[in-house]
Amino acid sequence: MGALFGVSLYYIATLQPDIATTREMQDLLLPIFKDWMIPFSAVPFGIGFIIFTYFVINGASNAVNLTDGLDGLAILPVVLVAAGLGAMAYVSGDVRFADYLHVPYIAYNSEVLIVCGSMIGAGLGFLWFNAHPAQVFMGDVGALALGAMLGTIAVMTRQEIAFAIMGGLFVAEALSVMLQVGSYKLRKKRVFRMAPLHHHFEEIGWKETQVVARFWIIAIILVILGLMTLKLR
Repeated sequence: MGALFGVSLYYIATLQPDIATTREMQDLLLPIFKDWMIPFSAVPFGIGFIIFTYFVINGASNAVNLTDGLDGLAILPVVLVAAGLGAMAYVSGDVRFADYLHVPYIAYNSEVLIVCGSMIGAGLGFLWFNAHPAQVFMGDVGALALGAMLGTIAVMTRQEIAFAIMGGLFVAEALSVMLQVGSYKLRKKRVFRMAPLHHHFEEIGWKETQVVARFWIIAIILVILGLMTLKLR
């Protein structure tokens, strides 16, 4: 699915230049720096961009799925990141804001805000019943889909690095699993008492509600930092 979406965006960038130039749609924007980008558009046939898109979408999908291990832990960060990406999508879809904030202008991209708004509304409604003690659960289908949607929106707005900052909680959860598995296979030793990361804190004595509340606070801070990159250029 990630590769298919990458091919679709490449088609848009090359055959419909009225929406965005090939460079704007493909090159990786580096936050804080005004004109520095990683030139994926220089790779023939969009291969670099397609491969990168595949990893962003699939990585985000699995990272959210790994985070969904405690009542309410995953859904509020999903809502917060969706709100941050929605703001960035609106900015990139308005030529005046895009020019002022030095982000790629992508016509009609502000419409993505509608999708983000839907995720926010549905996520908050779900959180009402998913908060501890949970009455409903997201499951793999929900977590994988929500993560893929966030990754897709990040690619569409060309804010993948800012997305990694805002979704730093998801990144940490995924890295904790990778470190744990890699360390055990190579050294027969564990880095954490249990992975993903939220279970490690449970093992050292934190209550489930403590872990969730503190991870929520971290998610809020990271989303604010991600949004700050819009102005710090």
